[in-house]
Amino acid sequence: MITVQNLHKKFAANTVLNGIDMQIEKGQSMAIIGGSGTGKSVLLKCILGLETHDSGKIFINGEESSKLDKNKFLSNFGMLFQNAALFDSLSVWKNVAFRLTQGPNKIPEKQAKDIAIEKLRRVGLTPDVGDKFPAELSGGMQKRVGLARAIAANPEIIFFDEPTTGLDPIMSGVINELIREIVVEMGATAMTITHDMSSVRAIADKVIMLHNGRVQWSGDIKELEKSQNPYLNQFLKGNAEGPIEAVR
Repeated sequence: MITVQNLHKKFAANTVLNGIDMQIEKGQSMAIIGGSGTGKSVLLKCILGLETHDSGKIFINGEESSKLDKNKFLSNFGMLFQNAALFDSLSVWKNVAFRLTQGPNKIPEKQAKDIAIEKLRRVGLTPDVGDKFPAELSGGMQKRVGLARAIAANPEIIFFDEPTTGLDPIMSGVINELIREIVVEMGATAMTITHDMSSVRAIADKVIMLHNGRVQWSGDIKELEKSQNPYLNQFLKGNAEGPIEAVR
């Protein structure tokens, strides 16, 4: 579903992506892990077309992304942003239905609201939440609303950017379980950026670790603990000593 070939990206003299190769199969859930500043978010932005890569190629379902019609290209994706990133001035249901009411393929408001309420139910929120505003919701509820918005248009591919940031361990577990259920239920392809290894173990089929703009390790989730890769082992154990230099 997603293929990245020899992807490079620089900002001035700072090389962020230095020859990334990766592939996500249709229906697969992949987690991208690595320390801060290793290129995870830039990789996601390049795939989404929010950043223009310097060289290399990105294919979505076999078609080169740069050659796809923009509306067709973006219609493939759903996105759960870090900290939910809801519109404060819109009610919850309008947040969920935002994509459905925009652009050339927008649908009538009544139909969009019905879909939004259905998606809110799917993430465990009652219909009355739809008329509230984001400021009236807890962090966990806001994250659920963000997840409802991500799946509102039934996308083929869903990106999750640090889906459990700011949540307590119990709510993190709830969100991880919801994400896994929904991805499997929809048959969607998922890509998750996270530092939270409990999320990785709950959500991912496959894991890729980035460091210094390169893929240092990739493999199935069941191979994670067995790996002898020094970068991965240092990251998993949180050791100060190892090939990854800790910023002091």
